Formats: sequence, C-alpha cells, structure tokens
Amino acid sequence: MNVAQVNDVIQRWRDTPEGGLKSDDYQQFKNIGSACLAQGESAQLLQFLQDERNQGLVKSMGCGLLAPLASEVIRKEKSLNHCQAAIAHLTKTCNPKELLHGFLQLIEDIDPGAIADTIIALAPHLQTVLLRMEEEKAAPLGMALSALQKQMSRLPVPYTQQQEAADEFGLCRCCTALAAFMEPFVEEVKRKDGNGDNTAADKDCMRCLREPLLQAQLDRGRKSPLWVFATEILVTLPAIQEPLPDLLFYKPLKKSILIDNHQSTESRACLAYLIFVQLITIERFPAIFSPVFVLQCNMEYINILLSSLENVQDNSLPVALLELRTFYSAPQNLRKVLTDCPMQHLRETGLQVFQLFINKLDAEAKHKFFRCMLKTSNHSGVEGYIVKNIKNQVEFSTKDFSHSKFKLFPPLLGLALCLPQGAETDLLHSMDRIMESLNLLRYVLLRDKELRSSVSHSNSTLFSHILIKDKYLKTLRVCISMSRSYYSSELKALWEDQKQKAREARAAASSTRLVKSITVKHEKVSNMSPEVQHQVLQSALVTFDLMESLIVRIEEITEEKEGTQD
Repeated sequence: MNVAQVNDVIQRWRDTPEGGLKSDDYQQFKNIGSACLAQGESAQLLQFLQDERNQGLVKSMGCGLLAPLASEVIRKEKSLNHCQAAIAHLTKTCNPKELLHGFLQLIEDIDPGAIADTIIALAPHLQTVLLRMEEEKAAPLGMALSALQKQMSRLPVPYTQQQEAADEFGLCRCCTALAAFMEPFVEEVKRKDGNGDNTAADKDCMRCLREPLLQAQLDRGRKSPLWVFATEILVTLPAIQEPLPDLLFYKPLKKSILIDNHQSTESRACLAYLIFVQLITIERFPAIFSPVFVLQCNMEYINILLSSLENVQDNSLPVALLELRTFYSAPQNLRKVLTDCPMQHLRETGLQVFQLFINKLDAEAKHKFFRCMLKTSNHSGVEGYIVKNIKNQVEFSTKDFSHSKFKLFPPLLGLALCLPQGAETDLLHSMDRIMESLNLLRYVLLRDKELRSSVSHSNSTLFSHILIKDKYLKTLRVCISMSRSYYSSELKALWEDQKQKAREARAAASSTRLVKSITVKHEKVSNMSPEVQHQVLQSALVTFDLMESLIVRIEEITEEKEGTQD
C-alpha cells in the first residue's frame, strides 16, 4: 500500500461515524502502524497519533498498537523515545479498560528472556491507565499487581552481594519499578486514612514478602535495592492495613487477602524476620512486648522459615555458601539453642534442624563445617554429634563411591581423635565426644577393606594417621587410669564420711564432706545430696569401664587385622 492509498484509508476512517468501524479496520490500522515501525518511521507514527484530527481514530483503534510499540521499546531500538511517547499518548487517550486488557495481555505473554525489561518499560504506562480509573480501581489494580508479580516470581533471586550488584536478571530493578508503581495508590489509601478498598495493596505487600523477600539475602550494613524494597513494604503495611503487632501476634490476615493459609504464614514469617532480625522499622514497633512474648509468638514463623530447608536436595549445598554470613551464623545460633536453651522441646527441634542442615551440605561443605564445629563449639555433646556424623559420612563413602570424597576423611579423623587437655582431660565433661570418637575408630577398623577400596592411592592414605590413633588411645588410657583413681578415692571418702555421720548422728554434718571440684551437666557435684553424689561417682566409674572396654576391643581388632595381613 503506497502513501496515497494509506491517506485515502485514513480519510475514510475519519469520515466513519463513531461505532461504524469494522474488525478489518482495526487489523488494517495495526498493520499500517507496524509497517511504519518496521520501516523506521516511528517519528511519523508518533506525529500521526498526536494529530488532533486523528484523536477519534486513536481513541477507537489505538490499543492495537500497544504490542508493536512495546516490542520496539523492549528491544531498545533507535526509535525508543518515539515509541515511549506514542505509548504514553495512547494511555491518556484510549479507553482505560481496553488499555488495561492490552497491558495485561502483554505482561502475560512476556518472553522469558525479557521479563525485567518488559516490566520496567510497561509499569509506568500501566500506572497511568489505572490512575485514570476514578471508580472501581481496586479490582483492576489487583489484576495488574498479580500479573506483574507472577512474572517477577520467575526471576532468580540474587544470593550474594556481587549477584545483587550485577542484577543480571533484573529482579532488583523490577522491585524498584514495582515500588514506584505502587506509590500513588498507597498515597491515595493514606489520604483516605485507610478507609478505602486497599485489598490490592495488601495482597501486593504480602506477596512481596514471600517473593522475592523470603529468599533474599539482606544485610543491615548495606542498603541494597532489595533492602530498600523491604523497607518500602514495611512502611506501607501499617499505613494501609493494620498495626504490625496485630498482623503478627493477634490475628491472621483478613480473609479477603489470603491466597492460602500456608502462603499467608510464610508472608508473616518473613515479616517477623525483617522486623526482629534485620531490624527494619523496629523503631516503629511498640516496646511493650517482652522478649519471651515475642519469641513465643514468633515460633510458628521460625518453624515455617526453617521448614523450607526440607525442599533442598540432600548433599547439594556447595562449600561456597558457608562463606556467606547467614549460612555460617545459622548453625552457630542453632548450637546455642542446643547447648543453652532450657526448654527441652526447643532443643529437640533445634537438633532436628541442625541435622537437616548437615544433610543438605555436599561432601566438601560437610568437611569444612565439621572442622569448624569441632574447633569452635566447645561443647562435648555437640562435638560428639559431629563425630557421629563423620562416621555416617564414612559409611556413605563405602556405599556410594561415585559421590564420595573420601580423601577429606583423614584430616577429620585427626581432629576427632584428639584430647585437647591431654591426660588431664575431664572425662565426664568430654564423655560424649570420647565415646563417639571410639565408636568411629572401631567402625573404621572393622570396615578396613571397604575403606581402602574407596581411595585410589596407597594404604597409607587412611592409616597415615595410625600414629594419631596410637597416641590417642595411649593418652586416653592414662586419663582413664588417673580419673578412675581420683573418682574411686572420692567415692571411698564419701562413703567413709557417710558412715561417720551415721555414727555421730549429727544432722548438721550431712554436708561437711562433699566432693569439691567435679561438675556434671553444669551443676557442681558439691551442691548435690550425698546420695546423688554417690550415684554420680559410681556412674563415672562405669563410664570409665565402658571406655576402656572399647579401647580393648579396638586393640583386639587391630591385632586381628595385623594377623590377617601377615
């Protein structure tokens, strides 16, 4: 179609009464506009759309040009400015409902590789359309936000500072665009003092808490784009809905807001995390709640956040993640729960999560984590639990050679078979670690053949630590001997003291002879009754016998192996 023909068609359209245009006319209008863009005539198209004589045509058929114009904008062609101006003119001229439908269709059909560019390009124009809707704005706004967030949820969440700075997939830019998109609607709700229909804004904020903020790595020391976005959400929520304490502690979200109960709980869990961990807007949170009350109310949210770990595949988390502050501090905080929390059910839950975290680490990450915990935990129970996991890893290595990294084991064996205080080690205090270390050593010796076949190099790979084993057992024997002698003398003295008390029949003397320097489970034995002291000392002697029996069994296995090799 030449220029003269196009002009004739345009004049016919101008002369056609309102409502007289046919479907073929709409398609031809779109084809002509697309042809102008293809030929690089975006300036002429913009001039046509802005021509006062054509406003009736633009109002009736202009929505058909949204798709080709948006395509040019997303591709960032030379005609970008002309196309942006053309879309802006359409959003102010065409029917708002038709424009909304057109924009939603464009967002729905986004190319996976252009999600961020499309959202950033279209969000301001979509905002203009919605602001033109003076009445019944809530439902269209909800549809628009739902469409935008659906596409944003497909973008990977950056996990490191470098990834967030690079923003390769554009999620951070999308969050900034979404915050700017929401601003006039939030201000409108504020002006109405929260009395308007704010369902769409509610849903938007709560969805954003789940995606992407539930997965985001935030750092109080760095005001990143995702941090700023989280702050925007927490400032907006109480302004458009209800006070944060009500939202977190006293009642669930309004039924009109809920997508489903699990999603709403996840959203509130993230909200609790942002307030009480990241301290975002904590200055606005009432100080009347006691720490115990806050912890009690947050337990549901803590459980929800931790349960997401179950979705991660076992043996999949790489060692590089341990370099992240959050991945390092989480198990350290769990260790504090295991060792310091007075509530047994919380310690038991903490132990389950601790084991779950270990299961998700790959072989190299487990090796680094085990070394760290053995060196820093300073708690025999935790150290014993780590040694038990080392044994589990050795067993896994013998069953699945293709996934094992058995070369990482010998250094861990050296750490496990260690008495930091030598012969003066408090055996009762270190009992958990020592017993698990002996069980580990016994297992290694029993599975000697399978373990040797797990490694590609010489027999010295595993038993290069034979000297460590011999030194450990020798030192442990000396330690047991010294401890047995000491505890036996204490037991004898306690027995003699009780007989003396009985003979003298003096009730006041019931506490004159007490064990002075032994601590069990953080409690001084000297604070216990004589009967309990007797039980503790007797139990210690039984423990020493058990340790020695394990040592004897280990030595017997060693002799059997040596005899077989001869």
